[in-house]
This record gives sequence, C-alpha cells and structure tokens, in this order.
Amino acid sequence: MKLTILGCSGTYPGPASACSSYLIEQDGFRLVLDAGNGSVGELQNHCDIRDVDAVLLSHLHGDHCLDLVATSYARRYHPEGMPPKLPVYGPINTQERLCGAFERWPDDSLADIYDFRTIGPGRLHIGPFGIDLARVAHPIEAYGVRINAGGRTLTYSGDTGACDRLVRLAQGSDLFLCEASFLDGEDNPPDLHLTGKDAGVHATRADVGRLVLTHLVPWGNVERTHGEARDAFDGDLSLASTGAVYEL
Repeated sequence: MKLTILGCSGTYPGPASACSSYLIEQDGFRLVLDAGNGSVGELQNHCDIRDVDAVLLSHLHGDHCLDLVATSYARRYHPEGMPPKLPVYGPINTQERLCGAFERWPDDSLADIYDFRTIGPGRLHIGPFGIDLARVAHPIEAYGVRINAGGRTLTYSGDTGACDRLVRLAQGSDLFLCEASFLDGEDNPPDLHLTGKDAGVHATRADVGRLVLTHLVPWGNVERTHGEARDAFDGDLSLASTGAVYEL
C-alpha cells in the first residue's frame, strides 16, 4: 500500500500545502481520502485527475471535501470527454453539501459526475481495500478510517478530539496518519482537534508502528507540535508534507 500526501494543512491552505487530502494506492487502484481546498492541484503531479477510482470523505467540513467541486468541473468539461461516474463515499448529505457550493444547484445534481454512496460506522470494501469506519469526536458527523490491503494497515484520524474509539480503530496499525492541530497547554475547545501530545498518546496506546502528524494549521508551530508528539511517542515519527510518499 502506498500513501501520498496531497495536502496536510488544517482549516485553510498554508503557503506550502493544500488542505487535507491523501492518495492511497494498491494493485493499481487509486483511492483519494478527503479532498480539501487546493489538493486537486497536487493530485495531478501523481496521476491524471480522471484516473482516480474512488473518493472517501471523512466528514463534510470544507477543508476536507470542497475540492470535489473543482474536480466536478474537470470531469464534466475535459476535452477528451466526461469519464464514467466517480464513486464518492461520504456522510449523509454529501451530495447536498457539494451542490450547495455552486451559485446555482447543478441541473443534474452532480449525479452525472459522481456516484454518491452514504457511509456509516462499520466495514465496507472499496476496490482492494477493506475499510473500517468509526465515529470520532468532532462537532459534525466525522469518521476515523482504518484501511487494510496487502497485509498492511493504515489508520487516518480524520478530524477529532481525544477519542477512545480512535485508539481502538488504530490498534496495531503499521502507519497512523493523525491530526495534530492544536498546541498543548493552551485553551483549546473540547472535542474538536488533537494536540501533538494527544496524537502521541493515542499512537502509544494503539501500539502503532509509525506516526505521521497531519492537519497542521498555518498559524501553528510545527517544531513544537513535533516535540510534543515525541514526548508521548517513542516510535517512528514524522510531519506530513506535500508530496511525501510512504510505502507500507
């Protein structure tokens, strides 16, 4: 399984990164996990925009889904013709969320572009991937995602506050892609995001092989975030960066 970071900035794009989006590949199948603002640009450095096989959205905040609006234009108006419908797996009302971003609701409700499929807690299969979803602590319906393929496991936190369900979901993962938006010791709102320390604690409790910190907000301090995570996790640790590739 191959993971490529398309965007790792939280809340809005930073000077060096689009918002959250990740390309996961196995046996020639390309799954895009989240589609945050600006990420479709980086995607094109790694494959043709029409060669994505499926999209999975962890939740419907704009910094995780709104580049599907731009992608719809690319697919609808491509000079070589419109490709087959792209399966988009997301929480309830994903179609309404995307259509609402247009100045006028598309006549086809994007149903000619995307095949919308509603997700919920539990297991599903997308291409070669076995995927487990668990609700995490966030103000809207949001999911942590555990992906299995080829005997390897990747878990993605999505956006979440401290959450025992995330620890259980990530248990024994080869790679844990975990958000770390906030700094420890500050007056952070509950059930919204993790700190670097929180990410390290969750990774240690889940006994993961590698921790990659993502959803790094532009106003944050990545060196401090990394240090807080290191204090709580003594395994393989890195900060996500645009274009970085991880082979599991």
